[in-house]
Amino acid sequence: MLTEMAELGFTHAELSHGIRITLVPGIMKAVEEGVMQIGTTHNFCPLPPGVNQAAPNLFEPSAGDRKEHEQWLRYTKRSIDFAAQLKAKLMVCHLGSVEFFWFSPGDKIARYEKAHPDADLREDKTYQVLLTKCLAKMRKRMGPFWTRTQQSVNEIFEYAANKGVKLGFENREKFTELPLDDDYESFIAGFPSGSPGGYWHDTGHADIKEKMGLLDHRKHLERMAPHTLGFHLHDVDTSGKDHQPIGDGHIDFNMVSEFWRPEHLLVLELSPRVDPDGVRRSKERIEALIG
Repeated sequence: MLTEMAELGFTHAELSHGIRITLVPGIMKAVEEGVMQIGTTHNFCPLPPGVNQAAPNLFEPSAGDRKEHEQWLRYTKRSIDFAAQLKAKLMVCHLGSVEFFWFSPGDKIARYEKAHPDADLREDKTYQVLLTKCLAKMRKRMGPFWTRTQQSVNEIFEYAANKGVKLGFENREKFTELPLDDDYESFIAGFPSGSPGGYWHDTGHADIKEKMGLLDHRKHLERMAPHTLGFHLHDVDTSGKDHQPIGDGHIDFNMVSEFWRPEHLLVLELSPRVDPDGVRRSKERIEALIG
């Protein structure tokens, strides 16, 4: 796997939340032999035993169940250990979600989007009324979930700091995932002094949220710039499908690149269905923007 990446011209890779335990010996061998360096990982990595497909939300920091919280803490620390062992600089993390037993506002948003595929939702007055109601419902219910997430994050700061691994908290694409985009700045700005945590920006997720009328991509980047550690880079096509090659969709990467800094980590996060040519083109386009 890592040899293939090296042959495509990469020196560093991110190990995703789809890395099975059985892949670890080969990864260690590739790193030890200098085939590839690991720049970042993504919680949970490697996957817990018996889990064989990508599962970043297998356990959530927002969970009210004590056993799930303990499992989240256990496997998050285990993932930090693995990142440190591979000398990765950062681990990307998700921040949980709000659970709705009945009538999830996220489902209402999705149904409206499906019924109006060509609508500009930011200008659709009917949708805006629906969105306002759904956000109010989300805020009304999110309190205990968000409190548990913040408590969980505080539990791992010291552990990650001692291991020398930064934590990048990623913006998400689903309506019910935490935090709400308007809350990101205050959340990260409130971290304790010297905390290893910061913001991780996913271009595809931000584009999806922009289409939903939940944020302005540029303004969001401006607000989060002082706290940004790195980027997941992928495009979104006209059908709304993300993880596409850079330049094959509609995201304005010229705009996004204005916010890159020398200390940032840039990761191409492409669909497994993207062919090698699409990977190379994406790499070349990002390198051209870095200039």
